[in-house]
Amino acid sequence: MAKVELKQPVVQEISERIDGAQSVVLVDARGLTVAQDTELRRALRAEGIQYKVYKNTLMNFAFKDTPCEGLAPYLNGPSAIAVSKNDATAPARILAEFAKKANKLEIKAGTVEGKVFDAEGIAAVALIPGRDALLARLFGSMQSPIANFARIAKQIAEKNGEGSEAAPAAEEAAPAAEEAPAPEA
Repeated sequence: MAKVELKQPVVQEISERIDGAQSVVLVDARGLTVAQDTELRRALRAEGIQYKVYKNTLMNFAFKDTPCEGLAPYLNGPSAIAVSKNDATAPARILAEFAKKANKLEIKAGTVEGKVFDAEGIAAVALIPGRDALLARLFGSMQSPIANFARIAKQIAEKNGEGSEAAPAAEEAAPAAEEAPAPEA
């Protein structure tokens, strides 16, 4: 078999991984220990992120005519890609957090929803909370006015309830006073 025929399945694999991806982050993981690499892969896998080291030339072929084409200038030195199809910020967030502990991990660049970012841009993306956290904030902000309205309505109902109970008691006391004979002077 020719070399091109051997490489074509790998290029196809990369193309399938990045097809429909919300984000792709390119990293240089040179210098990580086996334990660190295992820990990184475990953290990425837990979030549903695919992570693999590929040859730069094969990634370059796979990136052609895709949103990842802008990553080609960053394909120098050993490279690995982290791909997420569910959460656009998860790879950047996890890799940036891990890079704080393992300073050998270098984030080169990435794409988020089709837009190419350099290392600084990916660091900024890493600060954005994940999809679940953003949804929780959204629902919390939507629920807050409703909860406040319910609390106020309950307080009004309780206040009216106390007032209406006090009013009949006052009405009952008034007729009793009328029925009593007036003292004669």
